[in-house]
Amino acid sequence: MASLPQALPEPRATGPVERPAPPPIARVRRRRRPSGEPPPLPRQLRASGRWWLALSALVLLACLTVVVTGTIRYVDVADTRILQAIASVRSPALTTVADLAGMLASAGALHALWLADLVLLAAFRRWRHLLVWLGVGLFVINVGTAMATTLQRPRPFEVEVLGDWSGFAMPSLPVTLLAALLVSTLYSLVPPGRRRAIGKWVVCGLLVVTAASRLYLAQDHPTGVLAGVVLGVATPLAAFRLLTPNSVHPVRYTRARPAHLDVSGERGAAIVRALQDQLGLVATAVTPFGLAGSGGSTPLRITVKAHDPQGDGESSVFGKLYAATHVRSDRWYKLGRTLLYGRLEDEKPFTSVRRLVQYEDYVLRVLCDGGLPVPQPLGIVEITPEREYLLVTEFIAGAKEAGDAEVDDAVIDQGLAAVRRMWEIGMAHRDIKPANLLVRDGTLYLIDSAFAEVRPSPWRQAVDLANMMLVLALRTDAERVYRRARLHFSDEEIAEAFAATRGLTMPSQLRRMLRQQGRDLQEEFLALLPFRLPPVRIQRWTWRRAGLTVVTLAAAGIAVYVSAGLLGSPL
Repeated sequence: MASLPQALPEPRATGPVERPAPPPIARVRRRRRPSGEPPPLPRQLRASGRWWLALSALVLLACLTVVVTGTIRYVDVADTRILQAIASVRSPALTTVADLAGMLASAGALHALWLADLVLLAAFRRWRHLLVWLGVGLFVINVGTAMATTLQRPRPFEVEVLGDWSGFAMPSLPVTLLAALLVSTLYSLVPPGRRRAIGKWVVCGLLVVTAASRLYLAQDHPTGVLAGVVLGVATPLAAFRLLTPNSVHPVRYTRARPAHLDVSGERGAAIVRALQDQLGLVATAVTPFGLAGSGGSTPLRITVKAHDPQGDGESSVFGKLYAATHVRSDRWYKLGRTLLYGRLEDEKPFTSVRRLVQYEDYVLRVLCDGGLPVPQPLGIVEITPEREYLLVTEFIAGAKEAGDAEVDDAVIDQGLAAVRRMWEIGMAHRDIKPANLLVRDGTLYLIDSAFAEVRPSPWRQAVDLANMMLVLALRTDAERVYRRARLHFSDEEIAEAFAATRGLTMPSQLRRMLRQQGRDLQEEFLALLPFRLPPVRIQRWTWRRAGLTVVTLAAAGIAVYVSAGLLGSPL
C-alpha cells in the first residue's frame, strides 16, 4: 500500500491580524429604564382590542348569569317582541332580498371563504398568520358550540322562521363563524393602513346586512346575533394583534424576505431610543443594509454621532435585528435539515431570541479575543423583552463582498490564516460564503458569526477550510488558491477538507455563484490534490431523527384531520 505524502512542516504562525482601528464614536450617558416603564417597542392590544375583549367577557358573563338565575325567559320575551315587530313588515319582495343578503352566512359560502383563506395564506407562505387563523377558527367554533349546548336555547317562537336553521340558537354559530372569518381575512391578507381601514368598514357592512337578513327571516334571536358578532370579532382581533402585530409580522405583497423586518415608523424610533438609553449611542438614521446576503436576521447600517471638535461628525455602526420570528424560523430550518439530512453538527435550536443574540455576541467576542479579523462587538440592545434584540458591532465601511472584491495573494493568505487561527483556538465559523467575507483596502474581514461553534468536530473545521478555498477561488482560480493553501495546511488537511464538503455543506449563496460561473471548482481542487481521501458520510439515521420524522408526519395528519373537521362542522 502506497504511503501518504509527507505533511509539510509546522504551518507558519498566525497571530492577531493588524487592521485599522474603527472610527471614534461619541457616547452619552446611558439611561436605565425604570421598573414599570414599557420597553421601547411594546406589544399593544390598543383600545379597540381591549374594548372588544371586555365586551366578549361581558357577553359570557351575561350568558352565565341567565343560566344560573333562570332569567332566560325574560330575554326570550324581549327577543320575540323585536322579531314580531320585524315580521310585521314582511313582503315577498323583502323576503327575496333577505334570502339573497343572508347567503354569506350559508354553509356553502362559509366553506368557500374558509378554503379561499387557506389557499391564499399557504400560497403566500404566511405560515404564522395561517396558524393563528386556524387557532381562531378552532377556538370560535368550540366556544360557540359549548355555549349553545349549555344554554340549549330554541329558535324564535311565535314567529314564522323563513330560512334554514339547525341546532340551538345562542349564540348564532353562522354569524359567529362569519365574523371570525371576515376579521381573520382582514388581518391576515389585507395590508395595514388605508386599505385595512376600508376593509373594516366593509366587514362591518357585511355583518350588518347578514344580521339584518337573519333577523328578518327569524333564523336567530337578536341577542344570539349580538353574542355571535362579539365573539367572532373579539377573538381574531385580539389574537392577530398580539400574535402577529404589524410591527413584527406585517402583511405585505413584496419580494422582501419575511426575515427582514420593517425598521421605519415605530420600530425605527424604538431602535433610536434604545441605542441611546442602553449603549449611549446617539443614532441619526437606521437603514437596512446588505439584505440580499442575509436570510436569518435584519442587517442594519446605523448612523451615529462621532467625536468631532465641531460637534457635527457622524460615523456608522452595524446592527443585526433579531426577533422571535427568526428563532422560530431557525427551529423549522434545523428540523428540516434533521429530517432530510440526518445528524449534522450542533443542529439544536435556540430556546429564545435572547439566547440567540447572547450566543452570537459571546462567539464574536471569542473570535475577537483570538485575533480573528472580525468586527468589534459593541453590545446588545433590547427592543422588546424576549421578542426583539439588536446586536451592535463595528461597521466595515467601504468594504466589498469577496465575490465582488479584488482578491490577490495577500487576501488569500488572510482568509486561509483566519481558518488556521480558528482551528488553533477551537472554533468553526460554519457559514463561510462570499457575503460573510469582506475586503477593504486589501484587508479581509470575517463577519456574521451567528452559526459559529465552540469546540466543533474536526469534520466541521475541515468544511470551513474547503468553503474558504472555494470562495477565494471564485475571483481567482483553484490552482492559485491551492498553492497558497499549502503554505498554511498540509496536503492531508486539504484532502480531508474536500472529502468532508459537498453541496449540502456549502452555503446556498456559494452554490448559486458556482452555478452562475459554470465552474466545478470542487472538482478542480480535487484534481490538484496528490491523493484523495474517502468522502465523509453525512447522511446518518439516529433514533432522534426517526422519532422526529414520525412526530412530524403525525402532526401533519392531525392538521389535515382538524381542517377537514372544521370544514364539515355543523352551522
